[in-house]
Amino acid sequence: MKKLVSIEKAISHIEDGMTIMIGGFLAVGTPEKVIDALVEKGVKDLTIIANDTSFVDKGLGKLIANKQAKKVIASHIGTNKETGRQMTEGETEVVLVPQGTLAEQVRAAGAGLGGFLTPTGLGTIVEEGKEKIVIDGQTYLLEKPLKADVALIHASVVDEKGNCYHAKATKNFNPLMATAADVVIVEAEKVVPVGELDPDMVNTPSLFVDYIVEGDK
Repeated sequence: MKKLVSIEKAISHIEDGMTIMIGGFLAVGTPEKVIDALVEKGVKDLTIIANDTSFVDKGLGKLIANKQAKKVIASHIGTNKETGRQMTEGETEVVLVPQGTLAEQVRAAGAGLGGFLTPTGLGTIVEEGKEKIVIDGQTYLLEKPLKADVALIHASVVDEKGNCYHAKATKNFNPLMATAADVVIVEAEKVVPVGELDPDMVNTPSLFVDYIVEGDK
């Protein structure tokens, strides 16, 4: 199957009501062209899983500002005042998760685990509604995996099979999210023929990638 497709073809797999993961950290390593296309498409009632909600006018913050999300699961929303306003007004459900826990929830889904135990959040609102398990006298919260219908990730260089290199800080959540969704769309800064990408540089193997779009197209 040819993985390199137009953005329109790639996002045709994203429908109202889906759960989508979006890579990036404060818009660093975020697939912005794909997000812009989703804003234009107007897909709505999304559940978005991301480290943060970026800024009102940048990255996935545009989806929030355009009221295309019904629920957001993230570790930080402080740089996007619109997310906070929608949460306060009850317009959008926002679930705040400790950053390490969020990353491990995504990783657990990708690894096929049923969950993991962590003391993070004990004694805070994070523990509400969660099962507690005591091991050797230590209490832990049972945190369950987070999986998505679609993951939208960014990569610096991608070969035509879908092997990805995420440069420096752009790596962040991208490789994790690529393992935890049914469909993975990668926005590439540069696409190269198979064989041009040094295997030692591959952060996300091609088997996780379904579609590639070129960010400058």
